[in-house]
Amino acid sequence: MLILILGAAACSAQSQDAIAREAARSTVNRVVVERFPGVPVQPAIDCVIDNASAQQIYALAVDTVGGPTESSIQIVSEIAARPETLSCLANRGLPALLQGALR
Repeated sequence: MLILILGAAACSAQSQDAIAREAARSTVNRVVVERFPGVPVQPAIDCVIDNASAQQIYALAVDTVGGPTESSIQIVSEIAARPETLSCLANRGLPALLQGALR
């Protein structure tokens, strides 16, 4: 993964962003699974990534290599607590949660 991140330096800004977002998704996935049990994982990851700043995305992407750190847990928690993220979770996560409960 580190090679992938380093290779992004030679890519366009748009490609770098896409690579960083994908790497950050890995970190967010681990944090969500460990710290937010019962939350629909995919909608939660999408909401956190969609509401993260570029700086937060890059910080989370770096943590993909060694796994989540206290810093990445704090970043995900901060993003998850934002009104925009909570609204996203209500719109995307709640239907997924209810759909799972109805099965």
